[in-house]
Amino acid sequence: MSITSSIPIIRPDDTNATPVVVSHPGDALTRRQRLVYVIVLGALTALGPFTIDLYLPAFPALQDDLGVSASAVQLTLTGTMIGFGLGQLIVGPWSDKVGRKLPLILSTLLHIAASVGVVFAPDITWLLVFRLLQGFGAAAGGVVAMAMVRDLFGGKPLVRMLSRLALVNGLAPVLAPVIGSQLLGIMDWRGVFWVLGAYGLVVVLAVALFIVETLPASNRHVAGHSTMRDRYRALFRDRVYLGAAIVGGMTFTGLFGYLSTSSFLFQEVYAFSAQEYGLLFAVNSVGVVIGVQTSSRLMRGPVPPQWILAATTFVHLAMAATIMALDSAGAGFWGTAIPLWFYILACGFGFPAVQVLGLAHHGAEAGTAASLLGAMNFGLAGVISPLIGLLGVGSAVPMAFVQVLAAVVAIAALWLLVRPWSVPPLTD
Repeated sequence: MSITSSIPIIRPDDTNATPVVVSHPGDALTRRQRLVYVIVLGALTALGPFTIDLYLPAFPALQDDLGVSASAVQLTLTGTMIGFGLGQLIVGPWSDKVGRKLPLILSTLLHIAASVGVVFAPDITWLLVFRLLQGFGAAAGGVVAMAMVRDLFGGKPLVRMLSRLALVNGLAPVLAPVIGSQLLGIMDWRGVFWVLGAYGLVVVLAVALFIVETLPASNRHVAGHSTMRDRYRALFRDRVYLGAAIVGGMTFTGLFGYLSTSSFLFQEVYAFSAQEYGLLFAVNSVGVVIGVQTSSRLMRGPVPPQWILAATTFVHLAMAATIMALDSAGAGFWGTAIPLWFYILACGFGFPAVQVLGLAHHGAEAGTAASLLGAMNFGLAGVISPLIGLLGVGSAVPMAFVQVLAAVVAIAALWLLVRPWSVPPLTD
């Protein structure tokens, strides 16, 4: 069943209505139908970040239990990120070819199996293997959810729906450690992965019961976009898309630098308990919420997404440099926490702007476009953030140094590739 066969074009409560002319299938969705899609697709989008970040507060416990170094524990996080990035590169184009539901269900089943594998992993090597597979299986959630939204909407309605997913996508990485820290109060670190497996099962059931196919067979062979080569050619020839992808990747790299370091930085350097660490994440999550919601409202009004990114990339550079300066001057916890909150706020502003710039003009290859955006986010973060572990986590300086580098690259991509003044406006 396709979405075009399931969405009424005449409102059922209007017996005298004439057919509604819609530019995109989602324009005819009722408010209740849109709410269902926001909830289920939001749950899909959150699966990846929760898979990556839910066990962050367990790093010290995992290190003690397996008798390994902190860098070895961080490597399991890197493996998950790489699996997530590679999975998106495969699942996105696959969903453009065969439809959205089949890749989504099969990938999530792999995630569930890998979660169980992690629970019974006897050592760090097997833990790394299953974490990589877990990341690969979780990849479908975010990329297929964005592709489904692009199947349904365009123009400023697309901004509204993507802003909902961006809120989840930006909030989940900072809420996951909060939830993880509370779970550790009632279970050991392996229990966290039972929770992840159960969450994956709930997602599969929700997709089977509430989501219909949004990419009809007739739309899977658009002229000039029918093969993977055609789809990637269309993306790599679009400098705006490439620039947005790099900006998004660098934004997530900076955020992930914080996520991968924070457990050691705040619990060991600043002597936080697991619960205090979770509370810190809750405070930071407010910044993401404010950023995503404000950004989406601005984009629906007078401010185009590229100019939002012009502001956020500058804030990232300024706040990361401030952290380095204050930490080197001995300012302590508050010298890190305050500019870090504004750094995370800017991440919230940037997430929906990157998605809108990347997907607005690529409806014919939405799955591939979403997959490359996601792969850039998680792949670059997974490759770059281990630099922090090599530099050490005895202070906030290594984290901020990587964030400064990421901001410089993002600024260069924005002004050299996107060229904000040249981007065509969004349609209503």
